[in-house]
Amino acid sequence: MLWRAVSEDLPGPKWAGLFAEYWPHYRRWWLKEGDGARPKYLESRRAIAQHMPEIVPLYDSLCDLAGGGDQAARFLSFHCPPPYLSGCSQAIWTGEEPVLVRNYDYNPNAFDSLILKTGWQGRRVIGTSDGLWGLVDGMNDAGLAISLTFGGRRVVGEGFGVPLILRYVLQTCETAKEAGAVLARVPTHMSYNVTVLDAKRQYLTAMMAPDRPTLITHAAVATNHQENVEWVSHARFTATVERERYLLHRLTLHRDPEDKFINAFLRPPLYSTAFSAGFGTLYTAVYRPRLQQMEVRWPGTVWPQTMDHFHEGGRDVQIPGAA
Repeated sequence: MLWRAVSEDLPGPKWAGLFAEYWPHYRRWWLKEGDGARPKYLESRRAIAQHMPEIVPLYDSLCDLAGGGDQAARFLSFHCPPPYLSGCSQAIWTGEEPVLVRNYDYNPNAFDSLILKTGWQGRRVIGTSDGLWGLVDGMNDAGLAISLTFGGRRVVGEGFGVPLILRYVLQTCETAKEAGAVLARVPTHMSYNVTVLDAKRQYLTAMMAPDRPTLITHAAVATNHQENVEWVSHARFTATVERERYLLHRLTLHRDPEDKFINAFLRPPLYSTAFSAGFGTLYTAVYRPRLQQMEVRWPGTVWPQTMDHFHEGGRDVQIPGAA
């Protein structure tokens, strides 16, 4: 898998080039249920203006860079996208220098494999791209880090794809408390667990859903269920309960040092090679928000980045188990 790291302070030619490259693939995915299954442009833009008004100018700029087409603009709104599932494990190690660690388990053929650093609207953000401006994990220059896991429920409702919600949090929030308020009010189209850690060592996990209020918890661990397992076959297949229990043991009973805790994400039961079923571990991300440091890890390989010294480039990564 070819990974890239791209930096562009303002929306411009680099982002436009990425969109032109990725859009044919995203368009096929976005239209898989037919054009009529997706909301119209005005409805989508109104939804952003209602729930995330601060980023409307950014959305408009990106739509222009994408060519101004109707379908591209609707796709970029992330409003009521096609449903999608992922695996994932994430946890906060609360030692001397708190760290947010996560595994992203997903289909390698439906993934940006892109680390994106932006300075949009005066806020520096670094993270793992989804949909070319959404994020599945990331960190901003205020020292706020964030990550998502699928919540293990089949309910689909009216709301946004959660990667855009993560982008919005990092564009507008500086603390875990502020992030929690946003996560509690912005609607999501599926159930997700979103974990945030700030520079003052405060953290929370928001259990978001389209059909019930968001539950804000002080959980330091999130896998692929919420308070209770509701989708039993998915839970068994992804071993969500076992992974959660394993992480809790590592944080409490064993109290691993930082390196040992991070390295545990690169081995079973957290590390998955179930790529044939679409749930293999594509990478491990490590965020140290107080130090403004990020790492992307694979077995035997570490790609470090920092907010102040971000290095563009590419890496051809061999992922065990991936075709």
